[in-house]
Amino acid sequence: MKIIKLDATDSTNTFLKELAQNSPLENYTTVVAREQNLGRGQMNNSWLSEPSKNLTFSIFNRFKRLPIEHQSYLNFSVSLALLNTLKEMSVPNLKVKWPNDIMSGNQKICGILVETTFKNLKIKNTVIGIGLNVHQEEFPSHISNASSLKNILHQEFDLDSILVKIVENIKVWIEKLENNQLETIDYEYHQHLYKKNVPTAFKNEKTELYFMGIIQGVSPQGNLRIQLEDDSIAEYSIKEVSLAKV
Repeated sequence: MKIIKLDATDSTNTFLKELAQNSPLENYTTVVAREQNLGRGQMNNSWLSEPSKNLTFSIFNRFKRLPIEHQSYLNFSVSLALLNTLKEMSVPNLKVKWPNDIMSGNQKICGILVETTFKNLKIKNTVIGIGLNVHQEEFPSHISNASSLKNILHQEFDLDSILVKIVENIKVWIEKLENNQLETIDYEYHQHLYKKNVPTAFKNEKTELYFMGIIQGVSPQGNLRIQLEDDSIAEYSIKEVSLAKV
Protein backbone atom coordinates (compact mmCIF):
# COMPACT_ATOMS: atom_id res chain seq x y z
CA MET A 1 0.00 0.00 0.00
CA LYS A 2 1.61 3.24 -1.17
CA ILE A 3 0.40 6.37 0.63
CA ILE A 4 1.22 9.86 -0.68
CA LYS A 5 0.69 12.64 1.86
CA LEU A 6 0.04 16.22 0.76
CA ASP A 7 -0.21 19.37 2.82
CA ALA A 8 -2.86 20.76 0.47
CA THR A 9 -4.42 20.14 -2.91
CA ASP A 10 -7.52 21.25 -4.78
CA SER A 11 -8.89 17.70 -4.96
CA THR A 12 -7.27 14.37 -4.13
CA ASN A 13 -9.34 12.71 -6.88
CA THR A 14 -8.07 15.17 -9.47
CA PHE A 15 -4.48 14.87 -8.21
CA LEU A 16 -4.58 11.07 -8.35
CA LYS A 17 -6.20 10.95 -11.81
CA GLU A 18 -3.50 13.24 -13.19
CA LEU A 19 -0.83 11.13 -11.50
CA ALA A 20 -2.24 7.97 -13.07
CA GLN A 21 -2.14 9.58 -16.53
CA ASN A 22 1.53 10.47 -16.19
CA SER A 23 3.01 7.45 -14.40
CA PRO A 24 2.16 3.79 -13.74
CA LEU A 25 0.54 3.33 -10.34
CA GLU A 26 0.28 0.21 -8.24
CA ASN A 27 -3.18 -0.76 -7.05
CA TYR A 28 -4.40 0.94 -3.89
CA THR A 29 -2.03 3.88 -4.25
CA THR A 30 -3.58 6.42 -1.90
CA VAL A 31 -3.31 10.20 -1.83
CA VAL A 32 -4.31 11.90 1.42
CA ALA A 33 -4.39 15.66 1.96
CA ARG A 34 -4.23 17.62 5.19
CA GLU A 35 -6.26 20.31 3.43
CA GLN A 36 -8.48 19.99 0.35
CA ASN A 37 -9.54 23.25 -1.25
CA LEU A 38 -11.96 22.10 -3.93
CA GLY A 39 -13.15 18.70 -2.68
CA ARG A 40 -16.03 17.29 -4.70
CA GLY A 41 -18.99 15.11 -3.84
CA GLN A 42 -21.79 13.65 -5.91
CA MET A 43 -23.25 15.86 -8.69
CA ASN A 44 -20.35 18.33 -8.31
CA ASN A 45 -21.36 19.27 -4.77
CA SER A 46 -18.49 20.60 -2.69
CA TRP A 47 -17.07 18.69 0.27
CA LEU A 48 -16.25 21.04 3.13
CA SER A 49 -13.59 19.84 5.53
CA GLU A 50 -11.69 21.64 8.27
CA PRO A 51 -7.91 21.32 7.68
CA SER A 52 -6.07 18.63 9.68
CA LYS A 53 -9.27 17.51 11.43
CA ASN A 54 -10.61 14.94 8.98
CA LEU A 55 -9.62 12.36 6.40
CA THR A 56 -9.79 13.49 2.77
CA PHE A 57 -8.18 10.97 0.45
CA SER A 58 -8.42 9.05 -2.82
CA ILE A 59 -7.51 5.47 -3.76
CA PHE A 60 -6.50 4.21 -7.21
CA ASN A 61 -7.35 0.76 -8.49
CA ARG A 62 -6.97 -0.89 -11.89
CA PHE A 63 -9.18 -3.76 -13.08
CA LYS A 64 -8.47 -6.48 -15.61
CA ARG A 65 -11.94 -7.81 -16.39
CA LEU A 66 -14.65 -5.92 -14.51
CA PRO A 67 -17.67 -5.38 -16.81
CA ILE A 68 -19.22 -1.94 -17.11
CA GLU A 69 -22.54 -3.34 -15.88
CA HIS A 70 -20.92 -4.06 -12.50
CA GLN A 71 -20.20 -0.40 -11.82
CA SER A 72 -23.01 -0.14 -9.26
CA TYR A 73 -21.57 -3.11 -7.40
CA LEU A 74 -18.27 -1.26 -7.25
CA ASN A 75 -20.09 1.63 -5.56
CA PHE A 76 -21.83 -0.83 -3.22
CA SER A 77 -18.49 -2.47 -2.33
CA VAL A 78 -16.80 0.80 -1.44
CA SER A 79 -19.75 1.85 0.74
CA LEU A 80 -19.68 -1.50 2.54
CA ALA A 81 -15.94 -1.20 3.15
CA LEU A 82 -16.50 2.16 4.88
CA LEU A 83 -19.47 0.79 6.78
CA ASN A 84 -17.48 -2.19 8.07
CA THR A 85 -14.56 0.01 9.11
CA LEU A 86 -16.85 2.26 11.12
CA LYS A 87 -18.63 -0.74 12.64
CA GLU A 88 -15.26 -1.95 13.91
CA MET A 89 -14.90 1.43 15.61
CA SER A 90 -18.31 1.02 17.31
CA VAL A 91 -20.00 3.86 15.43
CA PRO A 92 -23.75 3.34 16.09
CA ASN A 93 -26.74 3.08 13.73
CA LEU A 94 -24.76 2.94 10.50
CA LYS A 95 -26.55 3.14 7.16
CA VAL A 96 -25.67 3.82 3.53
CA LYS A 97 -27.66 6.71 2.08
CA TRP A 98 -28.07 6.28 -1.68
CA PRO A 99 -25.92 6.62 -3.56
CA ASN A 100 -22.77 6.88 -1.44
CA ASP A 101 -23.10 8.64 1.91
CA ILE A 102 -22.47 6.96 5.24
CA MET A 103 -24.87 7.92 8.01
CA SER A 104 -24.85 7.42 11.76
CA GLY A 105 -28.52 7.68 12.58
CA ASN A 106 -29.63 10.74 10.63
CA GLN A 107 -26.19 12.37 10.66
CA LYS A 108 -23.85 12.26 7.68
CA ILE A 109 -20.28 11.42 8.62
CA CYS A 110 -18.77 10.29 5.32
CA GLY A 111 -19.12 11.00 1.61
CA ILE A 112 -17.80 8.89 -1.27
CA LEU A 113 -17.17 9.76 -4.92
CA VAL A 114 -16.26 6.86 -7.23
CA GLU A 115 -14.96 7.95 -10.66
CA THR A 116 -14.25 5.31 -13.30
CA THR A 117 -12.77 5.10 -16.79
CA PHE A 118 -13.81 2.50 -19.35
CA LYS A 119 -12.25 0.57 -22.20
CA ASN A 120 -13.82 -2.11 -24.43
CA LEU A 121 -16.98 -2.39 -22.28
CA LYS A 122 -14.93 -2.95 -19.14
CA ILE A 123 -14.01 -0.75 -16.19
CA LYS A 124 -10.36 0.09 -16.76
CA ASN A 125 -9.62 1.82 -13.46
CA THR A 126 -11.24 3.75 -10.66
CA VAL A 127 -10.39 6.61 -8.35
CA ILE A 128 -12.29 6.39 -5.07
CA GLY A 129 -12.57 9.70 -3.24
CA ILE A 130 -13.51 9.62 0.44
CA GLY A 131 -14.20 12.38 2.94
CA LEU A 132 -14.63 11.19 6.52
CA ASN A 133 -15.43 13.63 9.32
CA VAL A 134 -13.23 12.62 12.23
CA HIS A 135 -12.34 15.45 14.62
CA GLN A 136 -14.34 18.38 13.21
CA GLU A 137 -16.82 19.54 15.84
CA GLU A 138 -18.57 22.45 14.12
CA PHE A 139 -20.06 22.60 10.62
CA PRO A 140 -21.52 25.37 8.44
CA SER A 141 -25.10 26.26 9.39
CA HIS A 142 -26.47 25.22 5.99
CA ILE A 143 -25.25 21.63 6.57
CA SER A 144 -27.73 20.71 9.25
CA ASN A 145 -27.16 16.96 9.42
CA ALA A 146 -23.33 16.70 9.36
CA SER A 147 -21.44 15.17 12.26
CA SER A 148 -18.11 13.52 13.04
CA LEU A 149 -16.65 10.54 14.84
CA LYS A 150 -15.55 12.79 17.69
CA ASN A 151 -19.01 14.29 18.12
CA ILE A 152 -20.61 10.85 18.12
CA LEU A 153 -18.10 8.78 20.10
CA HIS A 154 -16.54 11.59 22.22
CA GLN A 155 -12.95 10.52 21.71
CA GLU A 156 -9.83 11.27 19.69
CA PHE A 157 -8.59 9.06 16.84
CA ASP A 158 -5.39 8.37 14.96
CA LEU A 159 -6.07 9.44 11.37
CA ASP A 160 -3.35 7.26 9.86
CA SER A 161 -4.73 4.13 11.54
CA ILE A 162 -8.24 4.79 10.26
CA LEU A 163 -6.89 5.40 6.75
CA VAL A 164 -5.06 2.06 6.71
CA LYS A 165 -8.14 0.22 8.00
CA ILE A 166 -10.33 1.73 5.29
CA VAL A 167 -7.92 0.82 2.49
CA GLU A 168 -7.62 -2.72 3.83
CA ASN A 169 -11.40 -3.11 3.95
CA ILE A 170 -11.74 -1.72 0.43
CA LYS A 171 -9.28 -4.39 -0.71
CA VAL A 172 -11.48 -7.06 0.90
CA TRP A 173 -14.68 -5.88 -0.75
CA ILE A 174 -13.13 -5.26 -4.16
CA GLU A 175 -11.76 -8.79 -4.03
CA LYS A 176 -15.33 -10.02 -3.44
CA LEU A 177 -16.41 -7.95 -6.45
CA GLU A 178 -13.66 -9.35 -8.67
CA ASN A 179 -14.63 -12.86 -7.54
CA ASN A 180 -18.17 -12.11 -8.76
CA GLN A 181 -19.80 -12.29 -5.31
CA LEU A 182 -22.54 -9.95 -6.51
CA GLU A 183 -25.36 -11.50 -4.48
CA THR A 184 -23.41 -11.07 -1.24
CA ILE A 185 -22.56 -7.45 -2.08
CA ASP A 186 -26.14 -6.65 -3.11
CA TYR A 187 -27.62 -8.28 0.01
CA GLU A 188 -25.27 -6.52 2.44
CA TYR A 189 -25.81 -3.14 0.78
CA HIS A 190 -29.57 -3.46 0.98
CA GLN A 191 -29.43 -4.61 4.60
CA HIS A 192 -27.94 -1.22 5.43
CA LEU A 193 -29.80 1.04 2.98
CA TYR A 194 -30.93 4.27 4.63
CA LYS A 195 -34.72 4.82 4.79
CA LYS A 196 -35.46 1.46 3.12
CA ASN A 197 -39.13 0.51 3.64
CA VAL A 198 -39.80 3.81 5.45
CA PRO A 199 -42.29 6.39 4.07
CA THR A 200 -40.07 9.26 2.94
CA ALA A 201 -40.37 12.65 1.24
CA PHE A 202 -38.47 13.06 -2.04
CA LYS A 203 -37.75 15.95 -4.39
CA ASN A 204 -38.06 15.49 -8.15
CA GLU A 205 -34.99 17.37 -9.40
CA LYS A 206 -36.52 18.02 -12.82
CA THR A 207 -39.91 19.37 -11.75
CA GLU A 208 -38.74 20.57 -8.30
CA LEU A 209 -41.93 19.01 -6.88
CA TYR A 210 -42.02 16.97 -3.70
CA PHE A 211 -43.65 13.57 -3.34
CA MET A 212 -43.95 10.72 -0.87
CA GLY A 213 -42.63 7.25 -1.51
CA ILE A 214 -40.98 4.19 0.03
CA ILE A 215 -37.47 3.10 -0.96
CA GLN A 216 -37.53 -0.50 -2.16
CA GLY A 217 -33.87 -0.74 -3.10
CA VAL A 218 -31.26 0.15 -5.70
CA SER A 219 -31.26 -1.48 -9.14
CA PRO A 220 -28.16 -3.14 -10.67
CA GLN A 221 -27.91 0.00 -12.82
CA GLY A 222 -27.63 2.14 -9.69
CA ASN A 223 -31.10 3.69 -9.85
CA LEU A 224 -33.18 4.23 -6.72
CA ARG A 225 -36.36 2.11 -6.77
CA ILE A 226 -39.24 3.92 -5.05
CA GLN A 227 -42.75 2.65 -4.39
CA LEU A 228 -45.14 5.51 -5.14
CA GLU A 229 -48.49 6.27 -3.52
CA ASP A 230 -50.35 4.28 -6.21
CA ASP A 231 -48.17 1.26 -5.32
CA SER A 232 -46.26 1.39 -8.62
CA ILE A 233 -42.46 1.16 -8.59
CA ALA A 234 -40.48 3.93 -10.29
CA GLU A 235 -36.72 4.10 -10.84
CA TYR A 236 -34.76 7.32 -10.59
CA SER A 237 -31.14 8.18 -11.35
CA ILE A 238 -29.06 10.39 -9.08
CA LYS A 239 -29.83 13.44 -11.24
CA GLU A 240 -33.59 12.85 -11.10
CA VAL A 241 -34.42 12.54 -7.41
CA SER A 242 -33.09 13.33 -3.94
CA LEU A 243 -34.30 12.84 -0.41
CA ALA A 244 -36.13 15.99 0.63
CA LYS A 245 -34.34 18.09 3.23
CA VAL A 246 -36.62 18.62 6.19
